[in-house]
Amino acid sequence: MTDTREPQDCSTMAEVRAGVDAVDRQIVALIARRFGYMDAAARIKPDRSAVRDEWRKADVKAKVDAAAASSGIDRALMSRLYEDLIETSIAYEMDAFDRTRG
Repeated sequence: MTDTREPQDCSTMAEVRAGVDAVDRQIVALIARRFGYMDAAARIKPDRSAVRDEWRKADVKAKVDAAAASSGIDRALMSRLYEDLIETSIAYEMDAFDRTRG
């Protein structure tokens, strides 16, 4: 197995792929944790209509935009990714709400 190197230190595609694979494992773990919070929200919110919160969605997107700007990553790219992540999270939370309140 190839050691995971920082992107700027990679000199082979095997090193790049090992790094991408390591980052992907971290992303999956973080998304699983994020969805754990969606389960908690579904448990805590008093009714299904509270699941979709447009103010909170805008707040999250603004925070992501600021983080993208400070990280130097394409803000439009992050906006598109988070739009999908947030909408997927809302759908997941609605399903979780229905499962727990069924």
